[in-house]
Amino acid sequence: MASAIILALILELHGGSSSEMSGHRTAVLVVLDGLGDRPHPDLNGQTPLQAAKTPTFDRLAKEGQSGLMEVLGPGITPGSDAAHLTLFGYDFKETYPGRGPLEALGAGLPSKPGDVAFRSNFATVDENLIVVDRRAGREFTPEEHRILEEALKDIEVEGVKIHFIATVEHRGALVLEGEGLSGAITDNDPHETGKRILESKAKVPEAEKTAQVVNKLVDISYQRLKDLDMNREREARGLPPANILLLRGSGKHGEIPTLQDRYGISSVCLAGGALYIGCAKYVGMKHIPVEGQTGTIDTNFDGIAEKAIESINSGVNYLFIHIKAPDNASHDMNPEEKVLAIEKTDEMVGKIVQSVGDKIVLAVLGDHTSPCSVGEHTSDPVPVVLWSNFIRPDTVTQFSEMHAPSGALHTIRGIDIMPILLGYAGYIGKVGA
Repeated sequence: MASAIILALILELHGGSSSEMSGHRTAVLVVLDGLGDRPHPDLNGQTPLQAAKTPTFDRLAKEGQSGLMEVLGPGITPGSDAAHLTLFGYDFKETYPGRGPLEALGAGLPSKPGDVAFRSNFATVDENLIVVDRRAGREFTPEEHRILEEALKDIEVEGVKIHFIATVEHRGALVLEGEGLSGAITDNDPHETGKRILESKAKVPEAEKTAQVVNKLVDISYQRLKDLDMNREREARGLPPANILLLRGSGKHGEIPTLQDRYGISSVCLAGGALYIGCAKYVGMKHIPVEGQTGTIDTNFDGIAEKAIESINSGVNYLFIHIKAPDNASHDMNPEEKVLAIEKTDEMVGKIVQSVGDKIVLAVLGDHTSPCSVGEHTSDPVPVVLWSNFIRPDTVTQFSEMHAPSGALHTIRGIDIMPILLGYAGYIGKVGA
């Protein structure tokens, strides 16, 4: 409410609605998931961003402004969900509902007040429920997704109905529908291989029922999945079987002011992963599907560029583009694939700039650092470059973790990027006389 009042005051002082502000452009945010990295011995001591051939990103650095970004704050390791809410201009401490609700929202699972949602992984366990592969090999065909969804249909535990949908690769979303549920339970995911599936536990007394339901559900998933013909076929192809569900990120949906409410702008999302679609929908963005946008290294980069250009030409005020492939490579500890993902994204952004560069204010950045040498998120700040054809350039000539600290942006917070973009794009008016 306060944000809406402040926006109204700004518009009144400015003398018109946001759509009437002079010189407005489309604010474009391109997020390369897990972009930040550390020097890697397989890349001659360079980071993947340094090692990649990035003529577009380097041009943006030469003509724009660079800096580092503490996404959630110094020393805080960002999860992708909290990071994206922050990049959209929201205080994650006040608005974060848990990852599960965002994943479910992005996947299109219906839910209502009182339901509890989770993100999930298909995983591989042995007969003792020791985790062999947390992602069951990551690779799944649409037909395999269909078979797995069918195997997990019509489950009810203690009067609680279970709704599940497979999303991208090994990922899925799950909703519990019933009375007396709580999101205050622990994950069953041990978060590393070689450990037994954990028992979910209640964090508060009123969550005891939910923890019991989840534990029974996970056992049912194992019983239903372990003997599927599909899994025997996967093993014959040298792939791990998908024989159990790992659940984490439990929470309940909430409602927050949308970007339209806060800034008076229209907004669009181009993303391939349910989590990122869910984050975007949570703040009121419209998701526009792109055929072949999968979130993997094989995602349809050309199709994303075409849809972005189309959206910008249609006059949308804010465009969010998410590229998941760099983070996948980071988690797989594959620096060469991360280099390739960066190069493909550079080419995609180049097509957008070439076609509609005079209509946009553009920020390219990561949502967190995921060093290939670590395989997980870390607290290192991420590089960011801000560009438009009228922005005063600084002296930085390359886009990388090593060059960014010398830029005009210095070190900013993740929550700063939205007002910076919208200010340059003309959607935040003058305050004062």
